[in-house]
Amino acid sequence: MTTSPPAVAVPPRAPCRAGTNDGALAARLGREIEGEVLFDTFSRGRYSTDASIYQITPIGIVVPRHTEDVIRTIEIARDVGVPLLPRGGGTSQCGQTVGEALIIDVSKHLDRVLNFDAEARRVTVQPGMVLDRLNAFLRPHGLMFPVDVSTGSRATIGGMTGNNSCGARSLRYGTMRHNVHAIDAVLADGTSAHFGPVPANGGGDDATADLRQRLLDLGRREAEEIAARFPKLQRRVGGYNIDALTGNEPINLAHLLVGSEGTLAVSSAIELELQPIPPHTVLGVCHFPTFHAAMDATQHIVTLGPSAVELVDRSMIEMAGDIALYRDTVARFVRGTPEALLLVEFAGETQADQLRDLKRLDDLLAGLGFPGAIVEAVDPAFQKAIWEVRKAGLNIMMSMKGDGKPISFIEDCAVPLADLAEYTDRLTQIFRKHGTYGTWYAHASEGCLHVRPVLNMKLEADAGKMRAIAEEAFAMVRAYKGSHSGEHGDGLVRSEFHEAMFGTRMVRAFEDVKTAFDPERRLNPGKIVHPSRMDDRRLFRYPPDYQPMAIETALDWSAWDGFAGATEMCNNNGACRKLDAGVMCPSFRVTRDEQHVTRGRANTLRLALSGQLGPEALTSEAMTETMRLCVGCKGCRQECPTGVDMARMKIEVAHHTAKRQGVSLCDRLIAYLPRYAPIARHLRLLARAMEVLPGGAWAGETLLGLSPRRPLP
Repeated sequence: MTTSPPAVAVPPRAPCRAGTNDGALAARLGREIEGEVLFDTFSRGRYSTDASIYQITPIGIVVPRHTEDVIRTIEIARDVGVPLLPRGGGTSQCGQTVGEALIIDVSKHLDRVLNFDAEARRVTVQPGMVLDRLNAFLRPHGLMFPVDVSTGSRATIGGMTGNNSCGARSLRYGTMRHNVHAIDAVLADGTSAHFGPVPANGGGDDATADLRQRLLDLGRREAEEIAARFPKLQRRVGGYNIDALTGNEPINLAHLLVGSEGTLAVSSAIELELQPIPPHTVLGVCHFPTFHAAMDATQHIVTLGPSAVELVDRSMIEMAGDIALYRDTVARFVRGTPEALLLVEFAGETQADQLRDLKRLDDLLAGLGFPGAIVEAVDPAFQKAIWEVRKAGLNIMMSMKGDGKPISFIEDCAVPLADLAEYTDRLTQIFRKHGTYGTWYAHASEGCLHVRPVLNMKLEADAGKMRAIAEEAFAMVRAYKGSHSGEHGDGLVRSEFHEAMFGTRMVRAFEDVKTAFDPERRLNPGKIVHPSRMDDRRLFRYPPDYQPMAIETALDWSAWDGFAGATEMCNNNGACRKLDAGVMCPSFRVTRDEQHVTRGRANTLRLALSGQLGPEALTSEAMTETMRLCVGCKGCRQECPTGVDMARMKIEVAHHTAKRQGVSLCDRLIAYLPRYAPIARHLRLLARAMEVLPGGAWAGETLLGLSPRRPLP
């Protein structure tokens, strides 16, 4: 077993308690910026998690209204010496968007298109722009941004850039690095800078000329080591992209910021390369009797030139079939009981060409011993439905009830296609050795399978298994000359293993890059360089002292092993933050606040039930305000793939609040309306008087809790 180098363990801030100086910082921010400043206990709790296993309470949150707010926030943070953490949709799976820092949430207001040139196929957007909304803007022009991550309904371009996201079609279009042309960013000292193509000799005399020259000098100095140590795979997003500092002119310094996870600068505008929308696509759903057969076939399928080859394993098929939202679709595209499916897409100018590609695929599989193994999807609506199931892969996997969940920590490993089948076999043996199994899906075409061992992160023993599996898996990936980070980045999970992956000299080079940009280490500290241990349980969502309180519930939560277990079903992947499809979550679509999204409410309940928001948090006024705008539509029950039913949870909270605080007069009036309606119909003149007489509306609101903005029936 290969042991990773020692990492620096950074104790987290005590959960959800404001420090003595935080009040002064909040007051100054409130005076000097126009955006929202959130330092209350509940808000800090809601921002303490992302889609990873980690939880670290931030110092506070700023929701800037414009770029000037971002610049001023950075300047204030520099003055008082607090770290900063830029955040988009908060869907990172490796802990990139949690930390003991002042969070800058760009997702609410910084979401505009700044410039669009259809002829040049370029668009410049603010970092909070959501991928699906950008593509909706581009679609009438026949263009798209091709990095199609599965979380596109809520993933922001800033977050995708910080992560160097890839998506299902990276086989054809590459990663974010291949599709970002330039970045405007604010440095840790408040300086605004433009990063894009530059001559190999640097040049220029602007404020960042010295920084550019240091970076170019580093590229020349480390060129041979970079060539020797960096994996020769497209799916390599670990560390900093210092290989962008080598090679032919022009060198694009924006590519160094791509994948830097907010540790080098805070993006303010991102210029993207666009692609034409393929006029025609077809999809072949290839069925395999064994998982190994599917993995072995992948290297042959990619020779046909598909735009995507995505894996769906047996576990995902079965769990998707149990979810009402996907049940009918699964029944249409799954034939029999395959152990694995490969979704093979072809795209091009004519449908006739794509149909010929499907025939070639059928012939290829027949030659490999799998005749008649394809279900064809030619209809665009059918293809879209199949892709929706695949895109929901993580949430489907996380719909397992109980404490054991598929955990992200080795899910991003990428190996050469020729080694993929053997790699998956050996990794399965590692899982068995440690008494568990893994779920598999995603990017077979590039040897990057999202595999998640099922572990219970509330247990010390399973935290130990996680580390042992990680060390053995990463050692195997290095032996295959693969990458331990193929799409989701480093964060708190993989940064610790860079020295084993890249070597000591490369890690020192990464530190040189960090120092050049951020000498005081204030931007998202602990990611990529100077990391904590990935298995430091003090940083976990379920730390060693995690213990939900026992309460007598009004509703039956036994299917989730209790009310707390139901709140823990939320894995923070953020499907409830979507804005343009389905129903969930209507209150978020209006306010765009984390407080008013299903995820935010579920996190608030989990923190309250485990005592992390203080005594009586469940029935507090802050909890009432958190639940107030839930309209009980049950959109989450239908559309949340992990089964979070917030309408039901709101009923439970209302029950406990009523037991402790009593029922308001307004609630009694509405609840007993059927009893007194026959009498009330004779009091129409009194109701009318309340609306038209001076002071009547005020009395109705003050005494009865009835809004003056609504006419009485």
